[in-house]
Amino acid sequence: MTRLILALSALVAVLFAASLLIGPAGLGLGESLRALFAGEGGPIVQVMREIRLPRAVLGLLVGAVLGLSGAAMQGFLRNPLAEPGLIGISASASLGAVIALQTGLAAAFALALPLAALAGAGVAVALVLGLAGPRGGALALILAGIGISALAGALTSLVLNLSPNPFAAIEIVHWMMGSLADRSMRHVWLAAPLMAGGMALLLSLGRGLDALTLGEDAAQSLGVDLARLRLWLVIGTAAAVGAAVSVAGAVGFVGLVVPHLLRPLTGGRPSRLLPAAALGGAAMLLAADVATRLIAPDRDLKLGVLTAIVGAPFFLHLIWRLRRVEA
Repeated sequence: MTRLILALSALVAVLFAASLLIGPAGLGLGESLRALFAGEGGPIVQVMREIRLPRAVLGLLVGAVLGLSGAAMQGFLRNPLAEPGLIGISASASLGAVIALQTGLAAAFALALPLAALAGAGVAVALVLGLAGPRGGALALILAGIGISALAGALTSLVLNLSPNPFAAIEIVHWMMGSLADRSMRHVWLAAPLMAGGMALLLSLGRGLDALTLGEDAAQSLGVDLARLRLWLVIGTAAAVGAAVSVAGAVGFVGLVVPHLLRPLTGGRPSRLLPAAALGGAAMLLAADVATRLIAPDRDLKLGVLTAIVGAPFFLHLIWRLRRVEA
């Protein structure tokens, strides 16, 4: 397990450096490093500190959030198809951002879009917990999340359908594809505390999730409070994923695929999978973001599009392999 964590940490460090050094500006290695650490002004310093650094930091944090929350959701629900958006957080955060774009708040106030997305995620948490009830089990949580996701998706489509401004509609569609481009350190300072707090909360659930692999009755006999575990899971996921969606848009398949890749290497124990999935998610998103700059340097290739193109076939392969094993 230690070797896996060290290997993933080294991979994340390499990809983080690549995210800082690769871009359309064509800066050299020495020039980039001097501008990042020792520069005092000029366009190169601005490119490194105001464009590439926030993008790399957000790629690291958003990827870690998606991988970790996906592993936590799969561990709690004991369902390999579970992912962060299952309880409606992503769809509700997207709805909040769409409303900010449609009403013009995002143009009037730079942080209106991420703040509206966070508000949408907060509403989703209240609805999920209210619908599932204080003693509701995994099934109630899933059904509440599916209902909220469907409602948020329908309302988002309604906003697009009734949009009188075609330019606003295009901006909404582009945002929903997911991207880390054009983000600043203000986005980092806004989202990082919530993402860090949510991740810390999810990482603390490892023991309870380990016990839950034996079944709910066995977990309760071992002293695990399932209602409290579910509450912390929902709050941690909402804080982390809501903040991630608020600054990066909808990026899919990271929280679904990464836990599947790493689960065999962790012995299937959620407490071991959680930190590994966080590092794996960070590596996957950083790699995808670097790839968007290499594949189409002159076009704004959206991050969510690339993760879906890569993640969907890989996930289908996992299903095919699982079917062959069961047969």
